[in-house]
Parts: sequence; C-alpha cells; structure tokens
Amino acid sequence: MVIADYLLAGLVAMLTGLDRVALVQVMISRPLVAAPLTGLVLGNPLLGLEVGMLLELLWLGRLPVGAAIPPDDTQVAVGATVLAFSMGQMLDLVGMPMVILAVLVAIPLGKFGQIFDRLARNVNDRLAVAGLKALSDGNTNGLERRHLMGLISFAVSSLATACVIVLIGSVVLFYTAPQLIGAVRDTGLSLQYSLIIVGAASLLGTINVNRSISLFCAAFSGTLLVLWMR
Repeated sequence: MVIADYLLAGLVAMLTGLDRVALVQVMISRPLVAAPLTGLVLGNPLLGLEVGMLLELLWLGRLPVGAAIPPDDTQVAVGATVLAFSMGQMLDLVGMPMVILAVLVAIPLGKFGQIFDRLARNVNDRLAVAGLKALSDGNTNGLERRHLMGLISFAVSSLATACVIVLIGSVVLFYTAPQLIGAVRDTGLSLQYSLIIVGAASLLGTINVNRSISLFCAAFSGTLLVLWMR
C-alpha cells in the first residue's frame, strides 16, 4: 500500500464514522457497507465484501443508540479490510484465510472505539454548554462553529480508532500470520461459518421472541446440513 491508499482509507473511516451517530445516518457505517467501500478505494471491493459478511451479524443487534456505546464495528470493518489488504501484500498471503485472520485480530481492538467515542462525547458535552452560552449571547456564528467542532470530534474519534486497529493489527499479523495461516487454511469453511453462526446467535439473543432458541437450533442445523452436502 502507498500513502495515498492509507489517506483514502482514513477518509472512509471518518465518513462512515460520522454516519454512526453524528451525521445523515444512511447506514454506510454498517460493516457490510463500510468494508466494501474501503476495499473499493483500495482497489479490491471483493476483499471488503468478504470482511463485511463476516462482521455484519456480530454487531447487528448492538447499535450506538442513546447512551449505549458498543465497540466500534464500523472501524473494525474498515481496519480489518486495510489489514487484510496491506498485510496480505506485505506477507504475500492472500485469500479468505488472511481475511479471517485480519477480522479476528481487529475484533478485540474495536474496544478502543468505545474509549475514543466516549472522549468525543465528553468534548461535545462541553461544546454544547459553550454553544448554549453563545446562543444566549446572540452569537449565532459561535453556535455554528461549535456545532461543526462537534462533528469534527466524532470524525477524529473514528479516525483514531481505525489508526489504532491498523497499527496494532499490523504488528500482531506481521509476527503471527505466517505461523497461523496454515492452521486457518486447514479449518477451511468451518472457521468461516463459525463466525456467521456466532453472529446469528448474538442477533437472536437480542430478539424478544419465545422461540428464539428454536430459531437458533434450526439455523445451526441448516448450516451443518449445508456443510455436509458440500
């Protein structure tokens, strides 16, 4: 990857991060969209789609609504796509096994998103107080500036999360990917489907229906049947 690729990925990280809670909210922040967008600017949208498909179900039931601040699934998707692309080129490891490794490394690093998101919200609390004072003084320009600063704080928070995921993930993958890639290849589709099954189970746990266990068992059995038929 060249510097321009990282800059474009950083731009995607900020735009999709703003879509989570701060601006527009047209759902480009979902991993199934954010990851392919990142892959598109890097020249490999299919890679991003593979990342997004593995991540989407894991966070579908955990939304940043109200005071809830879940791990940043958007930047996990962006960061995992960058990791799979950049480290795959550096280590000459391509394909789904590298994608799975990048996803597994990026997922726990999404906790940093909670930290940066909380800092951004604290900054915005102070900006809201300052904006209210500016409004009471009749200073509408000051109110507009603070409103824009609130958007910038969320954008910087998203960019910081993506940078941490890529930096730490790159170091981890550089030392572990060559040793683990063989084991991931050996597991084949089993590990890939396990992430989907875990995501489905996580989603069903948030559904308030009496037959959620039955639905999970049916989905699990169906997946096993598909694997057996292959």
